[in-house]
Amino acid sequence: MAYQVLARKWRPQRFDDVIGQQAVTRTLRNAIASGRVAHAFVFAGPRGSGKTTTARILARALSCVQGPTPDPCGTCEACVEIAQGRDLDVLEIDAASHTGIDNIREVVIAGLPIAPARNRYKVFIIDEVHQLSAASFNALLKSIEEPPAHVVFMMATTELHRIPDTILSRSQVFEFRALPARAIADHLRTMAAAEGIDISDAALALIARAAEGSMRDAQSALDQVLAFAGQTITIDDVSTVLGLVGRDLLFDLVEAVVDEDGARAFALADRAAEAGHDLRLVCRELSRVVRDLMVLAVDPARQDTGELADGERERLAQLAPRFSREDLLRAFDLLAQAEQDIRAASQPRYHFEMMLLRWMHLRKLVPLVELMEQLGSGKAPRAFAPTASPARGDRPQAARTDPPKAVRADTTQPVRTDAAKPPRADSFKEAFLAEIRAGKGFFYNTVVAQAQRIDVADDRVTFTFLPTHRALREQFDQTRTWLESIAERLAGRKVAVIALQAPPAEAEAPAEPVKAAAPQRDLKAEALSSAAVQAMLDVFPAEIRDVEEM
Repeated sequence: MAYQVLARKWRPQRFDDVIGQQAVTRTLRNAIASGRVAHAFVFAGPRGSGKTTTARILARALSCVQGPTPDPCGTCEACVEIAQGRDLDVLEIDAASHTGIDNIREVVIAGLPIAPARNRYKVFIIDEVHQLSAASFNALLKSIEEPPAHVVFMMATTELHRIPDTILSRSQVFEFRALPARAIADHLRTMAAAEGIDISDAALALIARAAEGSMRDAQSALDQVLAFAGQTITIDDVSTVLGLVGRDLLFDLVEAVVDEDGARAFALADRAAEAGHDLRLVCRELSRVVRDLMVLAVDPARQDTGELADGERERLAQLAPRFSREDLLRAFDLLAQAEQDIRAASQPRYHFEMMLLRWMHLRKLVPLVELMEQLGSGKAPRAFAPTASPARGDRPQAARTDPPKAVRADTTQPVRTDAAKPPRADSFKEAFLAEIRAGKGFFYNTVVAQAQRIDVADDRVTFTFLPTHRALREQFDQTRTWLESIAERLAGRKVAVIALQAPPAEAEAPAEPVKAAAPQRDLKAEALSSAAVQAMLDVFPAEIRDVEEM
């Protein structure tokens, strides 16, 4: 016997065998059981969702010797011949090749008065009915409106909007849904077990996602991979045969972005290109990963992120906390735009590589609302600092960590100090400040550089802040453990790092004689000395020209 492909071999024979369309099959079963069978049906939905299969099952249910019955026997002549497509009373018409009015008159209208040869009903199954011409629909309209009692029309379409309303109003319309990836994977797993196929869950998940809701597409893809790999199938076999992108590569790309590892990102881009992957498809699959991350960000308890293998779910859970929702929204837009750019690009690989670098920099942006709230509370704004060395790559304008112009003139000695210390103390202080700036540039510019005085003793480093800089001192205290670890590493022994608030008497200039005129305040200098103002200047490309006291 000739080989029968999986899609035909596993075609559902009963209503209960139809996957994912319970609303449709239950309605049809109840209609048959109660004797309320309509004379015309329209089955609409995406390809491979079971429309034509359901029409054939309905035809068997109406024609079975035990029926009409919701559960056709499958063994009588009518059931067998309908399943094999050779029953004289069930005519299947492909509307794509019978679009003209002459075809409809000859095949359908001329045969309506003729009684069925054996079955109870003469059934017309018109596939892709939206392909009929306007004249053909008009010729069919009267027959659908008032057909003979022994005629039932069943029309299947993937484009419901192209069917005239006059036809739809005279028919019962059933809309089929695209199948969830999880349902497709489960059914493929059942098929594989019955066929003696050894296939991993990750490979099944990849096929199910690529099918995009079509069971027939998934079965055809499995058949194709089976011809290549035999009875043992791995995810690499699926990726090779179908040209699909494995989830491991996608997760590795996302990890390279979140780690800001440009070298690794370029290496992975090389790997994708050398494997022959369509980079548009890679962008599309990265968008799917971003969507899964957003699902977990919105509802961490939700597990419905598609059909995921155990390892995939674990990696998603590890990556999700490292992205804010704003990061994911920007990433989704970036990937969608990159897919369009690559479509028309002469060098798709270049666009893909630049997209990965742009994604890294977009993660450093701070939401404006959050920035304003933190500035209003007197706290230094949050910055998405890279995990790699700060010297790697340029920083985007929205999250620069270079010191602002107001303090850039002297970065090695950003604050005023007391009398000169011994050379050893000076070298330790310079090295200590350099380490702080290299590790946390934003903290250095907005907090450390605002200290009034820095004193270095044998086992202590003291930072003194102005009385008005209480918020800066509090933020300094929150980072003290990290600062002390740097000092201990440089000195080779335990060094305490403390912050003090200068008494008001030390911070204020000596009072002028009563008769002398009070000096004019330099409001611009006072504004520039504010940590909040400096943080704003560091984030936004602005210049303060004038300051007024309110």
